[in-house]
Amino acid sequence: MSGGPRISFNAAESALSSLKNCQSFINSGMDMATQVALDLVESFNDEEDIKKMENVMLEYAKMDRELNHHIKAFEETINQVKREKPENLPDLEMLAQEKFLELESSNSESDLQRNEKYIYFQDQLKEMKKQYRGNDTIELIDEDIAVTRSQMNFICPITQVKMKKPVRNKVCGHSYEEEAILEIIQTQKQKKKKVRCPKMGCSHVDVQGSDLVPDEALKRMIDSQNKQSWSTLDM
Repeated sequence: MSGGPRISFNAAESALSSLKNCQSFINSGMDMATQVALDLVESFNDEEDIKKMENVMLEYAKMDRELNHHIKAFEETINQVKREKPENLPDLEMLAQEKFLELESSNSESDLQRNEKYIYFQDQLKEMKKQYRGNDTIELIDEDIAVTRSQMNFICPITQVKMKKPVRNKVCGHSYEEEAILEIIQTQKQKKKKVRCPKMGCSHVDVQGSDLVPDEALKRMIDSQNKQSWSTLDM
């Protein structure tokens, strides 16, 4: 047995808490990278610049995976030792490191592609490109077509008015006004009933609050159209 100092349960749990705090920094970094990428699409920057932000997201996803492995290794080690209650406290740090290396040995590139925030990044980037690069420039879109698209894409299927804070359903891809859909979910939950997607023709019958994510790409488009409308009124 090693004669070196060994960390206590309190020290191990303190280290675990510190690791979990790091999660917020990674999340903030990924949120910022997503915003920058959307800014690049909106300002018609080169695809190479946008690709750089995708690489940044993958690096964050890699850090996120490593951090989660450290957290899981510490949690499993602490729980195992508490469960087994050995007469002599083992080297918690060494056990946690062994578990961490075991988890890291099964890494694959596909892990990074499945990162929730990376998936969100790709989804929002796709929507922004569809809106901004479907035509050579937004200014060339016929006014009547723009109004029709607004009515189709910007109107909440619940409130029937233009959305201010749209959220996107990860399951079916439809968007709604955040407050409106959450109110329906809460009301139906109290009645112990499921919520069908309010979008006409959608077959999704179990909308969950956890399935909703901010639709930043759509919000930017709505804000952009609002600015164009205000500019027209000022003329």
